[in-house]
Amino acid sequence: MDEELDEVALGSESDEDDEESDEDEEGDEEEDRAPSENDLFRESEIAADYIEGLLDILDYDGDIDEMVQSGRPLVEVVGSGLQSLVGSRGSTLEALQELSRLAIYRQTGSPSRLLLDVGGFRATRRKELTAVAKNAAERVKEHGDPVRLEPMSAFERKCVHDVINAMAGVESESEGVEPSRRIVVRRTN
Repeated sequence: MDEELDEVALGSESDEDDEESDEDEEGDEEEDRAPSENDLFRESEIAADYIEGLLDILDYDGDIDEMVQSGRPLVEVVGSGLQSLVGSRGSTLEALQELSRLAIYRQTGSPSRLLLDVGGFRATRRKELTAVAKNAAERVKEHGDPVRLEPMSAFERKCVHDVINAMAGVESESEGVEPSRRIVVRRTN
């Protein structure tokens, strides 16, 4: 089983991957360009293959969809009995996302902004965070004092910042160091 896990974690290399890494080394200007839609979809396919291998090892059933959404590769795993892949407050999901990003990096040589979702956790959490952000903004507008939210993951902070940035009269910023990084919402000047 350890050998199977190593194989999933390391992925397989092909001549095609070697050709692409040679092309990436040609110049710094290529590193600065935004990945194409095809590059992003390829990243989602790599991650989907990685997650599929992991599900096979764990003997979990799930349907995997790979796509590109809002300029990011996205992999969604749908099925029943997948809660253990999400973990407490999404901690296992965050770890799986990082492992998937490493699998992509290993094959492409480029860092990825892959977003992984299991069982719709992120969509549900985004709705919850929208309510939290709106509530904090209303408290700031009503009382004038800054509101410090609980520590959040980078995904959660981004969701809150997006909601606050769309509102007039309030602003947000992150403070602290991981894993205790949090958002402070305050009035704009």
